[in-house]
Amino acid sequence: MIWIDCAPVQSVITKNLSKKAAICRLFCALGVLWAVSGILFSGAVAFGLEISNLISPWNRDRPLRRVTYYIILHTTEGAAEGSLHKIHANGEAHFFVDPAGRVTRIIEESRLALHAGRSMWDGRQNIDEYSIGIEVVGNYNRDISQAQYKSLKDLLDYLKKKYKIPDDKVLTHSMVAYGSPNTWHRKAHRGRKRCGMLFARDLVRHRLGLDRKALHDPDVKSGRLVVGDPYLAQVLYGQTDEQEKAAVRYTSADANIISHARSAWDIARDRYKSRDVVYHFPDGRTRRGNEIKDWKKLPIGTKVEYAGDQRDDDEAENILEIGIDGESATEVAGEEYNSKTTIYFLPDGNVLKGNEIPESVFASLPDKTRILVGYKYGGKITAKRSAFVICGKAWNFPSTYYRLPDGSIVPGSKLNENQIPRNAIVFFQN
Repeated sequence: MIWIDCAPVQSVITKNLSKKAAICRLFCALGVLWAVSGILFSGAVAFGLEISNLISPWNRDRPLRRVTYYIILHTTEGAAEGSLHKIHANGEAHFFVDPAGRVTRIIEESRLALHAGRSMWDGRQNIDEYSIGIEVVGNYNRDISQAQYKSLKDLLDYLKKKYKIPDDKVLTHSMVAYGSPNTWHRKAHRGRKRCGMLFARDLVRHRLGLDRKALHDPDVKSGRLVVGDPYLAQVLYGQTDEQEKAAVRYTSADANIISHARSAWDIARDRYKSRDVVYHFPDGRTRRGNEIKDWKKLPIGTKVEYAGDQRDDDEAENILEIGIDGESATEVAGEEYNSKTTIYFLPDGNVLKGNEIPESVFASLPDKTRILVGYKYGGKITAKRSAFVICGKAWNFPSTYYRLPDGSIVPGSKLNENQIPRNAIVFFQN
């Protein structure tokens, strides 16, 4: 609502100025009001957009975003109700679009929402700081409803106009997410997520009014990352016919079966070791991801099945462990095993950076050594050095970790300021 202050006009009349002047000023005020109303009305008709509010309890704690360069599209990979509850509880998106086309605001669009996780685009890391995140109920390899197409198009039109975002800066989560080295990939790699893959396809983008797209991955082209999934890259950046052909891979009958060319990581990505991922071996045995150690020896023909909500959590992906994610530090952390941004939590309680460990020791690090790859060692919390002083607005991110004095490792999203004890050590993404 915009208010026009008419008090000056009334004042003019009461001061016995000429009736003609008073009427003139009154009509000027009414004219401004009419013009503004016309702008508001025409905007509503142009976008035809209704947005309801279900503001996350995290909203007021999230800082204002300084700039907005991108819109990131996600698919929930889970049912509407459960996904909405989780996204609302954790403040993981700005907007949520359900199958009926209803649009819900979760975090004020001017604030930072935690939706992209470990991410990079054109050299910029932590894409949350530069983007608006939209969660669409659905799956990365299935079409959305007609109602969702209409609402999402209207929402994109509104946001693109407001923030002057070109079509080729409307990206998918699968485009910007990247993974640290692991037992399958020696280098930091693209392909950690398939989330939102649908919205990279030309036929879908056309229906959303997106006439331009990113033609290549700028971070792969520059050498900052390597391709971890060539089929996904083809869907994201190929020509229309190439996209559709590559997309078939994700809907084929054997898409969830381990083969010589398809590993547990290819199927489940970084969730491969989760207890919610079930492996059905050819001999009839069944194991959950958290019960398996020798990942490279999973038998060909093993079927991978997701149990429960398929929406994955970055916090579960970050902490790796020798004996589960690989048999040695070099196998788990790849080429970053001896980097200062690779953190080792030894079973005896010591915490060391990769560059502090003698080269001869890496091969003999014990099982249950936990590892964070791509993290800064923030140091200890003291009376004069709070978590906010150390890592700023990232202090309560789910990707920020605290090693508490009792030896436990807890993500920032599970703590409030009063729960962080002195001498806790902070680690946040590089």
